[in-house]
Amino acid sequence: MAVDVTSEIVIHAAPGRVAAYAADPDNAPRWYANIESVRWQTPPPASVGSRLDFVAHFMGRRLAYTYEIVELLPGQRLVMRTAQGPFPMETTYTWRPHDIGTLMTLRNRGNPSGFARIATPVLAAAMRRANAKDLAELRRIIETPAP
Repeated sequence: MAVDVTSEIVIHAAPGRVAAYAADPDNAPRWYANIESVRWQTPPPASVGSRLDFVAHFMGRRLAYTYEIVELLPGQRLVMRTAQGPFPMETTYTWRPHDIGTLMTLRNRGNPSGFARIATPVLAAAMRRANAKDLAELRRIIETPAP
C-alpha cells in the first residue's frame, strides 16, 4: 500500500520569499520538527542533481537518508527523492500566488516496505499531523518580522 500525503498552508508573504526559504535545505531543521540535520554531499546551492544527507526522528525511530533533487523550478516547484531505507519517498513542494500571499503545498509519497508497510495507515496519519505542524512553523518563521 502506498502513502500519499498532501498538506497545504497559506503564508502571508510573496511566493518567491516563501520558496527561497523553504527550498533551502539548510533551513529544513529550523522548520521541520523531526529533521535533526542536513549535510550537503554536493556543493550548494540547490540544483537538479544536488544530494543531501538528512537525519530525522519519526515515530520513535532515527532515520538517515539521502535525498536527490530531481526537479527545481525556482519559486514554483521542488521535487526530491530517496530510494533507500524502509520508506523510499518523494517530497514535492509547490508555491503558488494566493490572494493574501502564497499557497504552499507539501506532498510526501512513497511505498513503505517491511514494518513500515504494515503500519501504512498509521504512518500516513502521523505524516499528515507532522506536515501540518511543520508548515505552521514555516509560516510562523516567515511571517514573524525580523528583530
